Amino acid sequence: MKRPTGIACMVLALLLVLATVAGCAPKAAPPAAQQPVSLTVSAASSLTDVLKDVDSLYMKENLNVTITATFGGSGALQQQIENGAPVDVFLSAAAQQMDALQKEQLLLDDTRKDLLGNKVVLIVPTGSTLGITSFQDLANANVTKVAIGDPSSVPAGMYAVMVFNEDNIAAQVKPKEIMTSEVDTVLTDVETGNVDAGIVYATDAMASTKVNVVANAPDDINAKVLYPVAVIQASKNAAASQSYENFLFSSAAQAIFVKYGFSVK
Repeated sequence: MKRPTGIACMVLALLLVLATVAGCAPKAAPPAAQQPVSLTVSAASSLTDVLKDVDSLYMKENLNVTITATFGGSGALQQQIENGAPVDVFLSAAAQQMDALQKEQLLLDDTRKDLLGNKVVLIVPTGSTLGITSFQDLANANVTKVAIGDPSSVPAGMYAVMVFNEDNIAAQVKPKEIMTSEVDTVLTDVETGNVDAGIVYATDAMASTKVNVVANAPDDINAKVLYPVAVIQASKNAAASQSYENFLFSSAAQAIFVKYGFSVK
């Protein structure tokens, strides 16, 4: 067997050195894990069911994000934000509450957008025998209790009053009104038969088997039913909040909204 030549020995030695260096070299660090983020979302109570599904999907796709949602009347949520509640994203059931926050410069610039639409409907308990088939029927003597959200803080109640005024029945219906702090309570009152009728959103009625929709609000009023969304100026997670807001407009999220009966913008 031939002994290695001088050049071959040098090549072998160089390879041994390179192998040793490579073995001692530090391994590349793994990508840094995304920092955990907690977002607080304040949303109109009529979004309770659908937003739970939307948020669940978002958190599955963004494992570092935890979303805590608070639901209530849009006016009450507006006041909480005005009083400094630590909210990142606000979804209102009407433009009025968002307008107020924007006027007070409490919204992050360029984040306010119209997200959804809905319809206002008149509902009665399943099996009702009062013959209510229109909003005008609420003025009849045999109708004694009509549930609506408090129009000062619940947009659905505000829209209900618009319908009463447009149909010229406000004076007759006023003594019959049972005010609630959330539109969800209106639905419950009608389901249980505690009232003769109530005004809710179409999406609320769609989720119940205990009520019947007997009339839609006029088209000009339903055209006003908008759900704007915005990031709150005081959010400590502005970038994550904007990412979440963008997701609400994604095809995946909007498919869920449509499934629950909302229209998308």
